[in-house]
Amino acid sequence: MAQESVASTTSEVGHEGSEHNTKNMLGPLLCWAVVFADIGTSVYYTPGILYQTVHGLAGFFVFLTMTVFVLLTLKYAEVTHRYPQGGGVVTVGAQALNPWFGALGGMFILVDYFLTAAISSLSGIQYLSVVLPTLAPYILWVTVAVVILLGVLNWVGISESAKVSLFGAIIAFISDIAILVTVFSHISFGEFLQLFPKMFANQHLTGLALLIGFANAFLAFSGLESISQLSPVMKRPHKKVAGQALFLVVITIGLTSPLLTLFSTQLLPSNILTNPDTSGQVISLLAGNWGSVVLQTEVAISASALLVFASNTAIIGAYHVFMALSRMGFLPEVVLKRNKIRDTPHFSIALATFIPVAILIAVNGNINLLGDMYAFGLLGAFTLTCLGLDVVRTRDWKKARAARQQRLALSTQGNGHASVGSITSTHDLQLSQVEALSNTDTPLRNGSSLPLQEAQKETHGLWFKIDYVLGILTTLLVAIAWVTNLIFKRDATIFGGSITIVGMIIAYLYHARSRRVTGRVTVPVVVTRIEERMPNSILAILKPGDPRNEAVIRAAVNNNEQHRPVVFLYLSDAKARPHTPRMMEIVDPYLDDEQAKEAFGKAESMALNAKLPVRKYVYLQGQPELATQIWQMLHPKDTLVSADDVEENEKIKNINPDRIRYEVTPEGRVAHLLKRW
Repeated sequence: MAQESVASTTSEVGHEGSEHNTKNMLGPLLCWAVVFADIGTSVYYTPGILYQTVHGLAGFFVFLTMTVFVLLTLKYAEVTHRYPQGGGVVTVGAQALNPWFGALGGMFILVDYFLTAAISSLSGIQYLSVVLPTLAPYILWVTVAVVILLGVLNWVGISESAKVSLFGAIIAFISDIAILVTVFSHISFGEFLQLFPKMFANQHLTGLALLIGFANAFLAFSGLESISQLSPVMKRPHKKVAGQALFLVVITIGLTSPLLTLFSTQLLPSNILTNPDTSGQVISLLAGNWGSVVLQTEVAISASALLVFASNTAIIGAYHVFMALSRMGFLPEVVLKRNKIRDTPHFSIALATFIPVAILIAVNGNINLLGDMYAFGLLGAFTLTCLGLDVVRTRDWKKARAARQQRLALSTQGNGHASVGSITSTHDLQLSQVEALSNTDTPLRNGSSLPLQEAQKETHGLWFKIDYVLGILTTLLVAIAWVTNLIFKRDATIFGGSITIVGMIIAYLYHARSRRVTGRVTVPVVVTRIEERMPNSILAILKPGDPRNEAVIRAAVNNNEQHRPVVFLYLSDAKARPHTPRMMEIVDPYLDDEQAKEAFGKAESMALNAKLPVRKYVYLQGQPELATQIWQMLHPKDTLVSADDVEENEKIKNINPDRIRYEVTPEGRVAHLLKRW
């Protein structure tokens, strides 16, 4: 079965139409700030957690995993380019693999967010206790109160600001550099080099130990997935902005995380690293041991603030994923309900807040246990995202190669030079027309596969081949780390697996109930471009609120004995978003259009019953003339519309069929616009 959904918008095609939406978008510096404020906090608790399992080799494994982190940034930069509606692993999984993989990715990232909220807030209060020692006996309950307070702030509507992230990220980076400068001012370069062999002293590094350490060290780079959640609020072009932002992330993380891990695990007394009360404060204690109490206090306060801020980011990300899964039909609609006082999604916020609270209480505030549990969702989301991106890259490569072979075959035909030129130019014209439907300045444009022209351009050359191979290598390395953790991190596997299984069962039961009660299949639909010509296909044009939509759908399904590909085109009259998307929000116009979801749900239900092998769903916001452009692009053999549209010439005024056949159905008359191309 091949079922795909396509969505786009034309309401903001040009710069003029989207100017009010782009002026507050995030540039590379602000995107760096948000991501660094997430990844950069990991260094505050990772050294102490890693020391419990790999001891003095913690720094080595962070250096080792840093290479894979760099490769991951290349893939996540491409994710923001292909999926500007946001959603990260949820969107990648649904579009590249299957709608249910989108739900699975959602469960993975929720596990990640739950543990991020718990471990970041707990670590933040531990650092605060360096300055306020009286907090030490009450760290767990103060942490619980802080997480609940963050939930209340989100309920009130006080959300996250990229400018605040920039302020916190700059302070954190300066503090990290100050620690490094302080340490280097007390040790010579020779003493620094001696730390590397010291890491391996009395350490027996077997193949299994190497795998386990490599897998555990990914904890130092948790937070990279946040860049894909920033796509809707990122300035265009995404590829350039995300690339610059992630370059800054690689530089700043590369300068700080490996070295701070090395210094904290090699230069601090072992009793600090093994003591559960101090192992979560090692960066501040490193500053105090090699610097002054002033630096120690400053690091403790800035780390505490940034960690609590990271916890809030995780809560925001979690409740937006809850809402996206509900809009996609995998969770009950109650998740979407907003309170009448503040107009915030209180059920989603409550889930995103109280699950981390329950986790904190269940582990009794044990940060090492939280670190062990963390790996499941993080590496699961990384693996699924990488795999999905490899799949769509492969599709683009095959599509571009097939087009080149077709052109070559046409060019070698005798006496066909004139006609070949005509075919090529016509095809290019149609592609340029459809490109207007997916202008790169439009925030609701894009998806997995690229248009044919862009696919041919991007898959041609040596760099694509190198990037393609590196991408597959990245997927294998991340998958190896995930499988290693599944085997050797029992707590992570039990916790993450339980939440994922329960979540998928809820998604399946709700999905099945929705189909049984409403008679429609709720499927996730992601935003993508129109890709290529589909000769011998059937195009069914649907309109908002048209009672004859069901007649068009039924005719498209029932008059298809040859099982031709069917493209269901929904021309929405919905207005474009009047405001800039919120941070971490997943923006997909289709998921907000209940009429379109109902129409596509009926189409999918009938197509499943008829066992149609190929059907696509195209959702467009814009003028009726778009139907003509889609028709010119696809070259369908049969175009189905309501008979009234033919008589009124409303949606199809530039469609030029060879003949028209009318069909009478119980729901109304349907016109078949037949064309032999």
